[in-house]
Amino acid sequence: MAYTSFKDFCIAANLATADQFDGWRSEHSINGSPEGENKENNPPVSFFQYVREKSGKPEAEFLSLVGQAFDWETIELSKLEPTKEALHKISSKVASQHPVVPISVEDGVLVAATSDPFRNDLLNAVRFAAQGPVRFVLVPSDDITKAYEKYYGVGAETIDALAAENRVDEEEDLELMFGDDKEIAEGDQEASIIRFVNQVILQARKSRATDIHFEPQEDNLRIRHRVDGILHKMPLPPALKKLQAALISRIKVMAKMNIAEKRKPQDGRINVKIGGDEIDIRVSTVPTVYGESVSLRLLTRDSVLKGMDTLGMTQEIEDPIQKIISKPHGIVLVTGPTGSGKSTSLYSFLNTINGTDKRIMTVEDPVEYEMAGVNQVAVKNEIELTFAKVLRHFLRQDPDVIMVGEIRDGETAEIAIQAANTGHLVFSTLHTNDAPSAFTRLIDMDCEPFLVADAVEAIMAQRLVRTLCPECKIEQEVSKEYLLSVDFPPAQASGAKFWHGTGCDACGERGYQGRSGIYELLQNSEEIQAEVIKRAPASVIGQLAQSQGMKTLRDYAWGRALAGVTSIEEVLRVTQVAEEVQEEVVENF
Repeated sequence: MAYTSFKDFCIAANLATADQFDGWRSEHSINGSPEGENKENNPPVSFFQYVREKSGKPEAEFLSLVGQAFDWETIELSKLEPTKEALHKISSKVASQHPVVPISVEDGVLVAATSDPFRNDLLNAVRFAAQGPVRFVLVPSDDITKAYEKYYGVGAETIDALAAENRVDEEEDLELMFGDDKEIAEGDQEASIIRFVNQVILQARKSRATDIHFEPQEDNLRIRHRVDGILHKMPLPPALKKLQAALISRIKVMAKMNIAEKRKPQDGRINVKIGGDEIDIRVSTVPTVYGESVSLRLLTRDSVLKGMDTLGMTQEIEDPIQKIISKPHGIVLVTGPTGSGKSTSLYSFLNTINGTDKRIMTVEDPVEYEMAGVNQVAVKNEIELTFAKVLRHFLRQDPDVIMVGEIRDGETAEIAIQAANTGHLVFSTLHTNDAPSAFTRLIDMDCEPFLVADAVEAIMAQRLVRTLCPECKIEQEVSKEYLLSVDFPPAQASGAKFWHGTGCDACGERGYQGRSGIYELLQNSEEIQAEVIKRAPASVIGQLAQSQGMKTLRDYAWGRALAGVTSIEEVLRVTQVAEEVQEEVVENF
């Protein structure tokens, strides 16, 4: 049935009565956003969007009703790929401002997707840009945004405008552009550069990225971000390479670096607020063949300052850890490669025991987050304020608990052991593949084996596995033969159930959303001390610890897969390296 007006449709579809519709129109003309909502946080919307929000209908369902009533097709944009001809018809500026995504050109007619078909400015802009007839199809607004970023690139309208101006070619002008004066006039070129950098950071934050990498190539500037430990290329406009110097200079200004120095590596920090969250961004630059490579590490206070209940520990790990970190003295080590969550675990330990009855002191490089009630010191190698020097002075400060960011050398290890043996509880990290290897690493640093055996209370090795997306997780059929081929425990192979993610909008089609820890906890004992004193290899200590109840990283990870937290593929990806190293050590021994 055809309707003569949008009002007639809303009444016939039971979305509103005539009086309600007129009331909504009056409300919209006054404030432009749904009644009771904050206008600053919710900018004005079109009347079509306003009615959809007031009706309470999900957007996809609402658009389907509109499409049936006015003979507009509704499509799944994620299953289509716009043609190059169609994309060239609509500029990134028009697509971003309205918003709309061109899909194809059929017999001279441009097919374009929109979520707001009654906006006159949108209809006129698209028809003018296409220079011909246009047929619109309906798609939810989130799908429009994703398609725009995918096919035009993040911040495409900003980059295209700057490239068209062709004013950012001379590197000697950059220092003038990005000087100490932070006042920026509307429409200035540097304002556009700032806007693009902000768009990249916002997009990374929205994708739950922990790192952003600006990587100069011969013909382009590649930007990648790391989500749940895996690198993904960010879709970007092709004109970005021309603005490489300006973008990198902008980041260096934000991080209070020297923009004129391009020959040496530099480090800096940026503090920003996104959606009410305080984000601490650590910046590192390194000169490469095609320009400076810039890495940004995004850290939020909530991501580090967590309780132990958020670390993904099972009770068989959490209960003994709680007892260990409550002891009056000894060393507790957390081991694993870079990015395995060691710092997060240490902060959670400190959070758990932090109180007015304990004096806690930390030495870190750098101090990632400030903790109330904790005395924190940052290492400064340029003035010879090293881990060892700070730690030595800590012993004169009457601490109860000491955290050392990392034991990097024999001097630091020796002082940490001395502190543990003189009545202090010491937390620190080491870069080893498993828990037993921590003993041999300390001995390799020229620490006396009998002192190491006496001082160490426990060692926890850890990794991070991606957790399955709860929205698209389904059960996975796995044969017993396959499980045995990947060293799954034979006793549990019969009837074992596993899950995997199929990919959906909620997880960005990855099948995973977030990460959780897997752990290997070695608690010291008299038998283990005897082996350490004899300088036994890590493989022997590991076998003894397993006989006393220690679960390896792989065994713990299998338990998380059986619980539906992660997948078989993720267990094999994360624990494969550790297993291969351990097997090689055993063979060589």
